[in-house]
Amino acid sequence: MGVFSRFMDIVNANINALLDKAEDPEKMIKLMMQEMEDTLIELKSACAAKIATKTKLDRNRNEVEALLERWKKRAELALERNREDLAREALLEKRKAATNFDQLVEDIARYEEIIKKSKDDISKLEEKLQSLRNKYQAIVERATRIREQQAASETMRKATDHEAFSRFDKMEQQVDRMEAQAGMSKSGADTVESRFADLEEMEAIEAELEALRKEAKGSKQ
Repeated sequence: MGVFSRFMDIVNANINALLDKAEDPEKMIKLMMQEMEDTLIELKSACAAKIATKTKLDRNRNEVEALLERWKKRAELALERNREDLAREALLEKRKAATNFDQLVEDIARYEEIIKKSKDDISKLEEKLQSLRNKYQAIVERATRIREQQAASETMRKATDHEAFSRFDKMEQQVDRMEAQAGMSKSGADTVESRFADLEEMEAIEAELEALRKEAKGSKQ
């Protein structure tokens, strides 16, 4: 397929419709961008070749224009010297140069149109390529956001997983049992301590009571 045919296919393509049908829009855009970039390189190369040809035609036209002037002056010189034969030959050469000059002017005008169209085509393709690059960037950013959201959802799913909560419940129950056991041990220790305290208090009361008895007996005597 020629560069012009590829260019027309690309320019006339409905990118949005193609992307809607694509299974992998990101991959599709990358392929399309590569195709556009390759076509753009070929268009610019072809345009540069046309510009080079026109430059050569311009140079030839200037040379022929100078030749026209030279044959005109020669014809005038021949007439001044009464050499009509040479004047006729000079005018004949001048006419040939004029024909060549007219053809060069026509070719230059044609190449100017071709170059103008080539530059317009390049501008259109560059605009389309930039639009595609913008779409690609938007798709990449969108895909990145989706992947981040999926990762966050997966993290949340794991965090709220029933099995995870079950493990936490078991750990909590184990801690509750340990606290209960510690409380029972402390309660048992407090009971023994209180019994000894009661016993000691009773002993003190008995001693005080015995002292009062002795005091009462002494006062009776």
